[in-house]
Amino acid sequence: MKLTPRRRRRLFRVAGYVVFALVIVGVAAAADWGRLSDAFLRSDVARSMFPEAITVALRNTIAYTLLAFAFGLTMGLVLALMRLSTILPYRWFATAYIELFRGLPSLLVLFMVGYGVPLAFPDREIPGGVYGSVTVGLGLTAAAYMAETLRAGIQAVPKGQLEAARTLGMSHPRAMISIVLPQAFRIVIPPLTNEIILLTKDTSLVYVLGVTSSTIELTKFAGDALNQRVNPTPLVVAGLLYLVITLPLSQVVRGLERRAARER
Repeated sequence: MKLTPRRRRRLFRVAGYVVFALVIVGVAAAADWGRLSDAFLRSDVARSMFPEAITVALRNTIAYTLLAFAFGLTMGLVLALMRLSTILPYRWFATAYIELFRGLPSLLVLFMVGYGVPLAFPDREIPGGVYGSVTVGLGLTAAAYMAETLRAGIQAVPKGQLEAARTLGMSHPRAMISIVLPQAFRIVIPPLTNEIILLTKDTSLVYVLGVTSSTIELTKFAGDALNQRVNPTPLVVAGLLYLVITLPLSQVVRGLERRAARER
């Protein structure tokens, strides 16, 4: 009996489900769950991490993320406008900055901000201590990525919008602020939300600045707990707390993308 294309597709789909289920069941049956639980899921070790894991480590991680994002978004907007400027030196500077900081590891930038800036300017310190250094260090790198995202959003707004605003008597800066930028931000909200997720994970690099018990973030907190208890359960707890931040943001991104698709 010859199968119709529709039944053939259905058969392949069912076969794919069966193979996937068999692989999952096989791996689950082969794993030694007792040893895994003793190594990674010890409840006594997990309980010993609280409430400091939330009141200090998670709080600092969220604070570092929001501060770096605000700094990066502000600087990224300036760089995006410089990239689109008719003044050639502005475009050169913005292009050089973006290429430089997109090519440097965030760890290196944090290290240079935390230790290089005090050496270069011994009489001046970055305000805010570790919080200020993290804001600048992570924000400098984030600004390079967000600048390109914002530039693409600005260029995606039809040029007729700006021309119509100028025809109504608006100045170029006023038209950009009132007409173009609101539409550009609406376009780039999903990728900017993804940038927050990346920044959340980049906060794990803050240890290079030598954090204290009051400025510690999730990864360093989990690493110290691992060394004290000689058990990797703290890493699992830290991973779950990162997911508490990133999963809701991922849902926000999907919702915004669906909304944008409906509006298009």
